[in-house]
Amino acid sequence: LFRKSGVKSRIQALRQMNESSPDNVSYEDQSAYDVADMVKQFFRDLPEPLLTSKLGETFLQIYQYVPKDQRMQAVQAAIMLMPDENREVLQTLLCFLSDVTSSVEENQMTPMNIAVCLAPSLFHLNIIKKDNLSPKVMQKKYATGRPDQKDLNENLAATQGLAHMIIECNRLFEIPHEMVTQSRNSYVEADLHAPTVDELCKQLEEDDGTYQTHMEGRLQCLLKEAREKSKYWVSCSSSDNTELYFKKVGDGNPLRRWRVSVEVEAPPSVVLNRVLRERHLWDMDLLQWKVCETLDKQTEVFQYALSRMPPHPSRDFVVLRSWRTDLPKGACSLVSVSVEHEDCSLIGGVRAIVLESNYLLEPCGSGKSRLTHICRVDLKGRTSDWYNKAFGHLCAAEAARIRNSFQPLITDGPETKI
Repeated sequence: LFRKSGVKSRIQALRQMNESSPDNVSYEDQSAYDVADMVKQFFRDLPEPLLTSKLGETFLQIYQYVPKDQRMQAVQAAIMLMPDENREVLQTLLCFLSDVTSSVEENQMTPMNIAVCLAPSLFHLNIIKKDNLSPKVMQKKYATGRPDQKDLNENLAATQGLAHMIIECNRLFEIPHEMVTQSRNSYVEADLHAPTVDELCKQLEEDDGTYQTHMEGRLQCLLKEAREKSKYWVSCSSSDNTELYFKKVGDGNPLRRWRVSVEVEAPPSVVLNRVLRERHLWDMDLLQWKVCETLDKQTEVFQYALSRMPPHPSRDFVVLRSWRTDLPKGACSLVSVSVEHEDCSLIGGVRAIVLESNYLLEPCGSGKSRLTHICRVDLKGRTSDWYNKAFGHLCAAEAARIRNSFQPLITDGPETKI
């Protein structure tokens, strides 16, 4: 694998299938050599190397100059500096390659053998070198026909480094405890754990602090922020006929508040039920769910877990949520916030924190609704930069899935007369 070439025409066909409909590609009858070659080509053809142009040099220097007993900590630190999307792809790839090496007796691919084949594609070594050299320097550099010693050292470092990362793929993405301790600050400390329902009520200054009062306050905030002319919202470009906005909150937490709106072909009460009780119809990542405690007819503590592509851990959510179906003009609402609950032990790999996830469903004529979702969620394991760039678009995609779950399936073929 990765050494023996596949068939060009089949590889090209595979690439086209992955680009046009990545979720519908079957690898059952594909040649393993074709698939391996496609993977290698994908990383080689990226506009920027997976390890990034800036950090690629850092990884090479770590494996050339850092003492072996300190390399693990150095590589862990470099991985944390990577953009979230690059880091997650690297983790997925390394764990996949580790699985390949577990069948070494069948495929002859040890970590070092794989590294020899893939290091040039992941580091873009030869591409970067040639891009950074002038024609005269390049001609002089390669005129002798012998590789430059610096190039040899870097190629060796890339190969040995990738082999090491494959072997240690499970440890590389752990954050050392001392690093967590050093980086703690007030808002991180506050958000490490969600409050219990009682603690949530005590956050109110009023003497009559109850969960009903707290959730009513969140509802009033939703009604205010969902208005078209609410202040300080910044419009973003979005796809799939959704409206997307964000605003900075200023409560010490760097996460933005996102607002997405979409029109749904169903009345508010039906859409509310779809969001409340029928998540499986619009969220394919739903693993399991349960009602931990019913507080009253329209308030409960609810737990659910969402899957992610292995080896990334699933995410677990425990929220206090309250809904209303008696708002003016036939509107409905749902407000949610994370809480801790004694009957909700972790059912996913990581517990996420929902700072707010609020829906307002307003009738807009002809049996339709306008769905507005206002959301701030700490999914854990990602930087504020990722949230600023990507999270809002995930909210928009989720709203589009809710809308699309009401659209009739398109069936091919003529109608039959009954």
